[in-house]
Amino acid sequence: MKKEDLRIVFMGTPDFAVATLRALVDNGYQVVAVVTQPDKPVGRHGSVLQPSAVKQYALEQGLPVLQPVRMKDEAFLQQLRSYQANLQVVVAFRMLPEVVWNMPALGTFNVHAALLPQYRGAAPINWAVIRGETRTGVTTFFLDHDIDTGRIIMQLPYDIADDADVESVYNGLMHLGADICLQTLQKIIDADGHPESVDQSQLTGKDVVLHHAPKIFKETCEIRWNQRQKQIYDFVRGLSPYPGAWTTLVSPDGKETVLKIYQTSKTDRSLDGMAPGELLVEKKNLYVATADGLLQLKELQLSGKKRMMADSFVNGMKSLAECVLKI
Repeated sequence: MKKEDLRIVFMGTPDFAVATLRALVDNGYQVVAVVTQPDKPVGRHGSVLQPSAVKQYALEQGLPVLQPVRMKDEAFLQQLRSYQANLQVVVAFRMLPEVVWNMPALGTFNVHAALLPQYRGAAPINWAVIRGETRTGVTTFFLDHDIDTGRIIMQLPYDIADDADVESVYNGLMHLGADICLQTLQKIIDADGHPESVDQSQLTGKDVVLHHAPKIFKETCEIRWNQRQKQIYDFVRGLSPYPGAWTTLVSPDGKETVLKIYQTSKTDRSLDGMAPGELLVEKKNLYVATADGLLQLKELQLSGKKRMMADSFVNGMKSLAECVLKI
């Protein structure tokens, strides 16, 4: 098989997927069509439609764009078949029905931002950081009936620094995802369309504990101050800068205000009798008690205010030391 024999339909939506689509285009692969989510209403009244990052790039490159509301819609399926693709590449898209992923002769492979079978699900990057992992990676695998369970083609590892937030890991995996896609395509070409792949069950011994990566909601992001300092430190960086870990600041008069926290720093300071959620203001530094020590708060945003560093936050808040963070 030659590179020119591949007719590829690419499916994806966010910036993370654009890096891979760009790599395909820049390396001369024949992308015959792009499938992405419908334009998203934005603005106060939802009167403005915002195209996905993938759509914007595809249109710049003159690529045909399909935006189905329903993946099983017959009109969409007929249009998809008309491009006569023999391979589909999926990056950060949505669950596909069998009639779509089974359409091309060479199948459909997905680029997933984790080392499967670990962190199957919608938010693998966030959860890897939240759980304090020191290594993650990217995986290419053929789609099948269940989410993120298909036969693995390739994996590439990525080290997570202890001070890395989810944005930096996202950026690293975004570029690594483009690399593994190109390597996977070369494997498919070299194997005449039938590369070696591994059943994920071969990677899950009886002693392996699998961690999942479900979609993150607002309630997922609430900080529990009665957890250990390291847990909270990882939790904050695993949600920074988006969607952002949050807590509730309770003033001396009982008023409650949502407070987002974007950056913290571990300390070796003991609690000295402080209960979880109690605050300590020391000069212009701000600390909060956890279950096993003081955690320094570095970057915060009070509801309705600008995001700011802790020293500015301390300067602008009266009676801060008398406030507490709700457990």
